[in-house]
Amino acid sequence: MRPAAEPVPRAIVGQPAGEVFGHLVRMNEGAAHQAHRPALQRALAGLDLQGAHASALDVATGTRALPLSDALFSIPLRAVARLLGFGDAALPRVDGWMRDFVACLSPLSNEAQLRAASVAAAALMARFEALVADAPAARGTLLAAVREAEPAGTPASRALLANLVGLLSQTCDATAGLLGNGLIAWRREPAAREAAASRDGLQMVVQETARHDPSVHNTRRFVAEPVDIAGTTLAAGDAVLLVLAAANRDPAFNPEPDRFQPLRARRRMLGFGHGLHACPGQALACTLAAAGLEALLGERRAEVERLLERGWRYRPSVNGRIPSFD
Repeated sequence: MRPAAEPVPRAIVGQPAGEVFGHLVRMNEGAAHQAHRPALQRALAGLDLQGAHASALDVATGTRALPLSDALFSIPLRAVARLLGFGDAALPRVDGWMRDFVACLSPLSNEAQLRAASVAAAALMARFEALVADAPAARGTLLAAVREAEPAGTPASRALLANLVGLLSQTCDATAGLLGNGLIAWRREPAAREAAASRDGLQMVVQETARHDPSVHNTRRFVAEPVDIAGTTLAAGDAVLLVLAAANRDPAFNPEPDRFQPLRARRRMLGFGHGLHACPGQALACTLAAAGLEALLGERRAEVERLLERGWRYRPSVNGRIPSFD
């Protein structure tokens, strides 16, 4: 996922943001990274999704005063922070730090944003270290599930702390985009409005949005050694741009691909990865986005309709599609 000669972006090497980035299992394939991947996968696979849905609805009440475009980020971020064991009083601070930290993941960020990302990374690492050290993790939390794989009483490694930060960072832009694009689908698509009348229907709207108008449109891979792919010779160090959103619209992959169908048989999508790189947080992301839709179309429906009527733009990004409504 990174060039072999540059596992951490040059702009953040030696900074707290660079330390976190260098440990993330989703960014690297080394043996040290593989050690934490199974624990993270098991924790996410065993998560109580109904509890996660209820938690997201609850934290959404604390975002009512936020502009809609900020609530798209804050609802899922605060829900996952709570699942990781943070108390409600800490959620706004953790939310703000994570919004600052994810700037280090984008090549579009300026120097001021990168400095803020490192300040946020250091703060998040310190808060996770304190959270782990304070007391045994509460049963049923994501933190407890991750820690089960480690010997009792052992301090959390820096790598584990960084990957706890990573769980939150994966929630940020991608889930905000999924929630925002779900609102756009609800306005544009009669089938989405009809399905949104029920909780199960909202879940299907989110899943079809992830296929039809995904929040992650592309990703990059870097060639480790020379290889031929479909008749094209690639040299070590070459970058390959994978346009996942286009693959989702391939009629050989999804029949009638341009039609928005919440109730779609054998829906297939690549925005959450595939095979070894399939995202273990897919079910959680869709659950949080569905809960966010339920909250926003309930508590803030009049505001949502007014803003959607006025229109929207998309945030600058090299691979994401995240709408902004205000």
